[in-house]
Amino acid sequence: MALRPPVSDADHIEGNPNATIELVKYGDYQCPHCARAYLVVHHLQEELGDQLKFVFRNFPLQKIHPEAVIAAIAAEAAALQGRFWEMHDLIFENQDELSESMLLELAAELDLDMDKFRKDLGSEELAQKVDNDFESGIRSGVNATPTFFINDEKYNEGWESDRMLQYIRTNNIGK
Repeated sequence: MALRPPVSDADHIEGNPNATIELVKYGDYQCPHCARAYLVVHHLQEELGDQLKFVFRNFPLQKIHPEAVIAAIAAEAAALQGRFWEMHDLIFENQDELSESMLLELAAELDLDMDKFRKDLGSEELAQKVDNDFESGIRSGVNATPTFFINDEKYNEGWESDRMLQYIRTNNIGK
């Protein structure tokens, strides 16, 4: 299945924007598998360096993870202050304590404008951004988290350990 829509400036991109390998992760901040995948992605970033462009899209499974939506909105609120990736990382690193009050503590730790952050947590526009990511996941065939796409194609192999790195190297992706 192909990624719909393709990566654009509306996405959160980390790494070389012109990289030959594009990795998109649909993730849920409360999903324990996504927290483990967060570490796998960091390993890939270390191994592949400038060859890798990483994109995160929200896919909160709110029926089983009730704090996932507010966490996604908090990351988007931090993005409005130029701190998306820092908040993204802190949320995954503190996933076991996920709550609105913990998200406020993380925002303060990042030295965000707290009045703006609190206001943005209630923003319909940010809630719509999270919904749009979720809908793009549905159109792309995402039905679980984490789900990865490599160069616009759904990756259906295991992501644990070095399996994704081996897949990229074995299939000469990005060459």
